[in-house]
Amino acid sequence: MGELAIFTGNAHRRLATEICRHLNVPLGKAQVFEFSNENIFVKIDENVRGKDVFVVQPFSTPVNTSIMEMLIMIDALKRASAQRITAVVPYYAYGRTDKKDQPRVPITARLIADCLTAAGANRVLTMDLHAGQIQGFFNIPVDELTAQNLLARYVSAKGMDNFTVVSSDAGFAKKARNFAEQLNAPLAIVEKRRLTNDGQMESMGLIGSVAGRDALIVDDEIDTAGSMMQAVRVVREQGAREVYLCSVHAVLSGPAMERIRSDDIREVIVTDTIPVPEEKRLPTVTVLSVAELFAGAIIRIHEDRSVTDLFR
Repeated sequence: MGELAIFTGNAHRRLATEICRHLNVPLGKAQVFEFSNENIFVKIDENVRGKDVFVVQPFSTPVNTSIMEMLIMIDALKRASAQRITAVVPYYAYGRTDKKDQPRVPITARLIADCLTAAGANRVLTMDLHAGQIQGFFNIPVDELTAQNLLARYVSAKGMDNFTVVSSDAGFAKKARNFAEQLNAPLAIVEKRRLTNDGQMESMGLIGSVAGRDALIVDDEIDTAGSMMQAVRVVREQGAREVYLCSVHAVLSGPAMERIRSDDIREVIVTDTIPVPEEKRLPTVTVLSVAELFAGAIIRIHEDRSVTDLFR
């Protein structure tokens, strides 16, 4: 494979820079900006002919702009004769729209996969997809990393004892069970149902026990924090002591920060797959870096080595 090159759009330049620092390679030079008419312009400012190119771009806010930047950058790189293009997507937006669960609704996660492939991506590198079947939406190789080990190491180092891992809903129960096993902790599951398409939830109860124990509530992402706050209410009603929130993707949209501020949460543990602006970095918010994980995966892909070795 040709020389390694890493580029990024505007979604998370800080993460791309950190990945390059771990790999000891410079960040590729490119112009990526939006005209006043909202059209996006991309120009690759260095030779990429025959190179093995990785484009780092989470689909974070503004989501649709981030996606279009990625697609246009891939097209530009393909037309510039890059040998291979890997879309590095730390956060895959529209992941919740992964099936047709109502009449006349789209499967947008599949549509995004088709767009990435059509643009010219040869493979995808991502982290903790909302649903595992999204990998099957691609007809190109997909490597899915997980931040579970990173989060588990952090929690273990805190020296917490007498705590229960709580899955914020039944859909995340399998991953939560694996997380609990890593921490040698019991598992509880919040049973809930979704009331509307705008994210309103009604929590139903708790499977398991948190009475007299700390509760570590886990999910793949914190969006508006509605699900998390419902879970917090349930575990407190069931006699939990301190409450911690733990998630890979810190979307933190809409009323999320107000909800977190208004509740007595001991700590919110997230990663930087999505940029967390300073105004959202409360004293109780801990942001762990995934740059080293992505750097390790990128060099393994570049050298045709197993990515699974990262987690052994």
